[in-house]
Amino acid sequence: MQRLESLLERTLFASRWVMAPFYLGLAVGIVLLLVKFLQELFHAVSHAFSMSESEMVLSILALIDLSLAANLLLLVIFSGYENFVSKLDIGEHRDRPEWMGKIDYSGMKLKLIASIVAISAIQLLRAFMNIENRDSTELAWLVGIHMTFVVSGVLLAFMDRLTESAEGHGKDPHIPAGTQVAEGTVIEHGEAPETREAGAAGRARD
Repeated sequence: MQRLESLLERTLFASRWVMAPFYLGLAVGIVLLLVKFLQELFHAVSHAFSMSESEMVLSILALIDLSLAANLLLLVIFSGYENFVSKLDIGEHRDRPEWMGKIDYSGMKLKLIASIVAISAIQLLRAFMNIENRDSTELAWLVGIHMTFVVSGVLLAFMDRLTESAEGHGKDPHIPAGTQVAEGTVIEHGEAPETREAGAAGRARD
């Protein structure tokens, strides 16, 4: 029975690799975004002298929008792979981003919603730059959707703050952070566990 349980646990643990093709597919998505980025860039460069100022700004905003979407995919790929599949074994590579390996699932959610809000803001700005060709109902929907993303981000951050507060609830503020306290140890206010244990040892010698 123990062998069967061990085999089952190893199989379940290995099932995390099923997620790897998802991240490979997202990497292909970055390549597809690059294709659209180059198309938009070629269009902007080839029509640079015939475009009006507002048209050029709209084209540049489209490039920014695509680059933000690519950044979002890259964040999901790196953070998701390291959180759910395996650590990237690239050592101390000089090009390794500083945030890699430091973003947990909670941090990834907040960064994702922040990226989505930024992309939505770019879309909204593009709409207002071309407001004469936009319907008021469409603009209202764009503003409403953008505000929904903003409120969702604020609520996610608030819930994470509540979770952190709940995890720290009940801890003695007089105990230094990171101090290991054995179960059942009585701590007097103003004394760290090391001080308490040293005093107890001294009384035992006496």
